[in-house]
Amino acid sequence: MFKKMRRADRQLSRPEADAILAKGIYGVLLLIGENGYPYGVPVNYVYMNNAIYFHCALEGAKLDCIRACNKVSFCVVTEAVPLPEQLSTRYQSAIAFGTAREVSSDEKMPVLMALLKKYAREFLEKGKERALNSLYRTAVIAISLDNVTGKARS
Repeated sequence: MFKKMRRADRQLSRPEADAILAKGIYGVLLLIGENGYPYGVPVNYVYMNNAIYFHCALEGAKLDCIRACNKVSFCVVTEAVPLPEQLSTRYQSAIAFGTAREVSSDEKMPVLMALLKKYAREFLEKGKERALNSLYRTAVIAISLDNVTGKARS
């Protein structure tokens, strides 16, 4: 179903790709737009339980696209350093393919807390209060992963 990587010499193991997903600061969510054009949007996220989670408003382009077609791709790059003398770039990246869904109300808070621990660890109490106050106007999306690949150049 998924093509093999052309540059197999740069392919990472699944645990290495998982580590990139876990440590990335942001990822690019790739969707199929309602008009047929690809739509890519950077999002903060957390990787846990073999799924990628992010939050968003209850309406907007991301949700419109997911509701029209829930097959998505997600890309994370954790290192990108130009190597001008080699006319290349050193990098580490992971690409995931999966199915997106809105999580149920009782699943939201654990994901929001995981996001807080990743991005605002020193403000957990303040963040928890804000999350509780905005829970009813926040959507949380889970991407169940079907395929993950990692690639790197040293």
